[in-house]
Amino acid sequence: MEKLKNYRPTEKEPFMNDRQKEYFRLKLLAWKDEILKESKLTLQALQEENVNHPDLADRASSETDRAIELRARDRQRKLIAKIDAALQRIEDNTYGYCEDTGEPISLKRLEARPIATLSVEAQERHEKREKVYRDE
Repeated sequence: MEKLKNYRPTEKEPFMNDRQKEYFRLKLLAWKDEILKESKLTLQALQEENVNHPDLADRASSETDRAIELRARDRQRKLIAKIDAALQRIEDNTYGYCEDTGEPISLKRLEARPIATLSVEAQERHEKREKVYRDE
């Protein structure tokens, strides 16, 4: 991200111009790299932790910790899939556009959540529909 070090996308420039796409591509790649590094460290820790605890309470605690770590890794795996999908959308020139409306997703939202596929308004509608179905 060195060449875009001080760059921040703004509403004043054309939406998803080459510079913005490169900015978000690098942001997504850095995020993915960070997750993969964390995942590798977690895996190493789990392998080193593979100790047979004679105390039942210690063993139960260790198993609970392991289950939590594995759930976190599963969430990370799903997040990486979403990052990869966002990177593919950049390649396809569909990144930054709402899947529901086709309208641009605000740069503010993309900055906060670069894997967003819906505008704030579309996301709110989606969540309301989900809530209605859940409550029935």
